[in-house]
Amino acid sequence: MMLDLLGGFGEKGRTSLAVSSGKDRILLDVGIKVGASGADYYPALDGSVADIDALFVSHAHEDHIGALSWLLSRGYAGPIFMTAETRDEAPATLAGYAEPEDFRRFPFPEDRVELFEPGDTLDSGNLTIRTGRSGHVVGGVWFAVEDGESRVAYSADVVPDSNVFVMDTIPHCDLLVLDASYGADPVPGAARAREISQWVARHSGGCLLPTPLSGRSLELIAALPGPFAIHAGMRSSLEAQIGATAALLPGVSTLLRRRLQDAADWTDADPLPSMPLLADDGMGEAGPSSRLLPRADHSGFPVLLTGHLPSGSPGDLLHKAGRADWVRMPTHPTLSGNVDIWEKAGRPAALGHSCTPDLLGDLQTHIPSLRTQCRTGQRIVVSEARKR
Repeated sequence: MMLDLLGGFGEKGRTSLAVSSGKDRILLDVGIKVGASGADYYPALDGSVADIDALFVSHAHEDHIGALSWLLSRGYAGPIFMTAETRDEAPATLAGYAEPEDFRRFPFPEDRVELFEPGDTLDSGNLTIRTGRSGHVVGGVWFAVEDGESRVAYSADVVPDSNVFVMDTIPHCDLLVLDASYGADPVPGAARAREISQWVARHSGGCLLPTPLSGRSLELIAALPGPFAIHAGMRSSLEAQIGATAALLPGVSTLLRRRLQDAADWTDADPLPSMPLLADDGMGEAGPSSRLLPRADHSGFPVLLTGHLPSGSPGDLLHKAGRADWVRMPTHPTLSGNVDIWEKAGRPAALGHSCTPDLLGDLQTHIPSLRTQCRTGQRIVVSEARKR
């Protein structure tokens, strides 16, 4: 079995990898890299796509699905596997992040989507693909691919210690591709949630919290200390996420449903509210927050950013100028979570995706089998990685 590292290795964004065994070849995720341009915006998929038998998508965030229209424009004609929640969210992601001409010519191909549920086992040629809940978003999954001789587990984006979502245990494997987004950050999610709650309490006259539509929004709703508003366009999606009780920890759905029912709906025509306002997306690149960040900045309305800020993104520029604060709301594994994933997977050889080289080095001191020199564009032979 071989892995082609097509994006997200030694970098954050354009997460994608191909798994091959004999004549069978599948693609896991096809993301874009916010802040990049030209070829670096897309997975490093050179040449023909005719040898790709199937595409499996872990969830609908832009760094995992944003290059789908690009892939279709290159002639990909095979099936596309994803959960129903990913299918429902994908068109909006592509509208915000795909090249407009690609998206016009190759909109989301709903008729080619083959649905599965987290926990299902799928097949493509001689490859068997197990899935499990990721703990990152409703409908998000990890993949474990085997060919009868080796097993590779690709975490995609996971949250082992989420306060909202359930993550299933990744099985024993020969090679583990970890979500290393935070390197060796030791601060648990509960501590960060308290820090965000305290920041919001200090800004009682109102504030803006840009957030992805799925995933982190529910984590923030659970953490907010009092009344809040949401951009009205978010409500139906948030209601659907809260209704997916199988993806949520016991009792959380009731809490979130009550909090969302009490939340005020806010529209672009309204004055900025005297309470926290959630608006998507988290970087200010697309959606309502792309309009709200400049408006908040002009009005002196406090802004709290809580996730990844690609260099040059509106949120990044505002933060660097000292006009927005930042507190990470963990939606990826912190140190204890990744060590636990690795130990439960049998302490296999490991790679880290969505992480810069310096942070990978920090993580390696806790996960000795982590290979820190792997980069986008390289090929990994699983049997060789297992021997090291």
